[in-house]
Amino acid sequence: MIKFSDIRIGDYLRAEYEGKMWDGEVVRLNGDEKQVCVQTDVQEFWFETDHLHPVELTDEALLKLGFHKQENEDGSVKYGKGSFRIVIPKAGDFSSIEMWYREDRRHHPDVHYVHQLQNQYLDMTKIHLTDEPM
Repeated sequence: MIKFSDIRIGDYLRAEYEGKMWDGEVVRLNGDEKQVCVQTDVQEFWFETDHLHPVELTDEALLKLGFHKQENEDGSVKYGKGSFRIVIPKAGDFSSIEMWYREDRRHHPDVHYVHQLQNQYLDMTKIHLTDEPM
């Protein structure tokens, strides 16, 4: 479950309906009812937050979001999209990350899921992170 206050329009989430999971993008929010409208590959549908799940931050997810991957000699991995950078200590280890955009540097932010990265990216760059190439 994701807290309603952590969800922004444009975030990528996983929605559950009748036991099936659908990946989709948040297109509308209803603050009064604490409901989230998610556009899946099938249709738009309103969900309660207890039927929404985060998408784990992985190498595959970052590449799908348009990041470029660079493996460093020390075993760390750097991902870049434009001037935005993420570094993880070793391949596949997203438990501890650093990110920066120009002079804004964040060490070990609480980012474990795609929607959290999208919200940090928006806060730092003032542009929403989507899977559209830059």
